Amino acid sequence: MAHGAFPSAFGLRMVFSWQFWRMALLWTGSILFSHLLMFFSSSTWPSPSPGAGAGRGGGGSARICVVTGATSGLGKAAAIQLARHRYHLILAGRNPELLIQTVQEIKQLGHNNCLVEPIQLDLSSFVSIYNFQLSLKQRLSDLGFHHSIQLLVNNAGILANSFRETPDGFDEMMATNYIGTFVLTTLLMPLLNNSPVPSRVVNVTSFTHRCVFDLDVYEVLYARRKGQNYPCASTYEHSKLCLLLFSYELHRRLHLEPTCHVSVMAADPGVVETNIMRELPLFISRFSLLVLRILCLLQPPEIGVNSIIDASLAPPEASGKYFFGGKFRTIESSSLSGDTELAEKLWSASSAIFKEMESKANQTISS
Repeated sequence: MAHGAFPSAFGLRMVFSWQFWRMALLWTGSILFSHLLMFFSSSTWPSPSPGAGAGRGGGGSARICVVTGATSGLGKAAAIQLARHRYHLILAGRNPELLIQTVQEIKQLGHNNCLVEPIQLDLSSFVSIYNFQLSLKQRLSDLGFHHSIQLLVNNAGILANSFRETPDGFDEMMATNYIGTFVLTTLLMPLLNNSPVPSRVVNVTSFTHRCVFDLDVYEVLYARRKGQNYPCASTYEHSKLCLLLFSYELHRRLHLEPTCHVSVMAADPGVVETNIMRELPLFISRFSLLVLRILCLLQPPEIGVNSIIDASLAPPEASGKYFFGGKFRTIESSSLSGDTELAEKLWSASSAIFKEMESKANQTISS
């Protein structure tokens, strides 16, 4: 919960911390640099023809899209836009009541031809992710749909102000923003591969990845930084860089097979007015939003979502690209995000975590 509008001890401590000035200076510089790249060196991919990517796939199968973090902000905006493109939606989120509310809101917009189904998901818990994929498969069977999905939008993310250990023993922000996404994508890959038409993974990353100039994979994944000096900004940046490294490595591995039909896109929505800063002191979040408005960098979710929708609808040939700024534009991400050796190391460590958690889950189920 956000702290009060007046500076508290926590708020004052944060203002005088390097993490605050990291967000104030480095994050602002990173978003400005991304906009410079967009204006001077962006590439533009052809937009799909009307109706492309909509309706039904090969063999009469419905096109199914899974959106994580779908109950607010960019996730809800993406779900609404994809419903307009006639995708059937599986909305994933932690709060069951908000999921039902979001389903009702989408249906009230008149998208009656689209199926909108809520399934609870907490990306910081392996058990929750495992149960989600079981529920998804069961839901597809119950509805008589082909046993596949066509689009996975990994949007869920948090900006935490303190260390919180997950049931699996990880930092909650890293678990939610990256580890959980890796696990979910791995578990859903058979459904993506089984699609009778080209399928896609869209990972929602952030310009803040540009603030990371060196990455110790094992330290980042296994860090447990308890106490008052929790590096919230650095942890967020690391999680988004990991997500981007994962996106590029997944693209490379999938396209080793010439017959692969799963594409992988990274989408950066820029600075969007969502509730992601809800854990920061209120006076800090309000001041930050004011400055971003003055700089004309702040966007509502309905605009910021454009890069996510572009990544969802772009031609398969755009796989492995970084979408930013809308209008089907792509730019270059940081040089560190393109480090293939680092990406392979992250993949290996993430796979080891996945196998360990899967083994523990199987032992729990069998006992």
